Amino acid sequence: MSSSDIFIGETIGTAILILLGGGVCAAVTLKASKARNAGWLAITFGWGFAVLTAVYTSAPLSGAHLNPAVTVALAIKDNDWSNVPTYFAGQFLGAIIGATLVWVAYYGQFHAHLTDKEIVGGPGAQATAAKAVEAQEKGAGPVLGIFSTGPEIRNAVQNLATEIIGTVVLVLAVLTQGLNDAGNGLGTLGALITALVVVSIGLSLGGPTGYAINPARDLGPRIVHALLPLPNKGGSDWGYAWIPVVGPLIGGAIAAGIYNVAFA
Repeated sequence: MSSSDIFIGETIGTAILILLGGGVCAAVTLKASKARNAGWLAITFGWGFAVLTAVYTSAPLSGAHLNPAVTVALAIKDNDWSNVPTYFAGQFLGAIIGATLVWVAYYGQFHAHLTDKEIVGGPGAQATAAKAVEAQEKGAGPVLGIFSTGPEIRNAVQNLATEIIGTVVLVLAVLTQGLNDAGNGLGTLGALITALVVVSIGLSLGGPTGYAINPARDLGPRIVHALLPLPNKGGSDWGYAWIPVVGPLIGGAIAAGIYNVAFA
């Protein structure tokens, strides 16, 4: 496959991934959304279906890595780093595009949510306002969770370990069952397997940190959150931002090592 195919495929695929994944987070979070308060099951299955759709769409062009951790793992496995920058570029651009499209699709809901006194504070909403202030003091605004992940308990070692463990599970599934015939990405069966693995990770390991397990999925939308003209949006929690980038990259490298020792 050519560099242009890789770049286009990863951009389109990652944009779809973030549009649908971030979209379910927006649907569950924002006021005036028909899916508000649908809960964690909706989010985990929404992200799983997002992976499925993105992989099926982009696999013919790029092999559907859609995740720098997967790209790093495959580079280690095959000892071929030549296309890594192209994959990374498409993944991060796609994540930024996808997050921006979430904002466009839910524009009215973002405005209604972030101008509501129950969300941003006001008379009669002391408890909710206090919770929002506490979150913002930690650096996370009231809608950051639509764009990026954040921990329930802030412990850098635990948070990093959680992201590493979740990513090892994901990438091992990709390496052992999700490769297409060319050996460079997810094939048709791998798309379904990986989507179900993502659901499983969300249900089992997503509670502590929100399971980024993908640096592009977290960093690209966090940049969008920081740049968008959202009223009362609060901080983008840059103090935490390194964990969902470094953790998955470490997890991908570990998974590749396990694969080379145990399966190759």
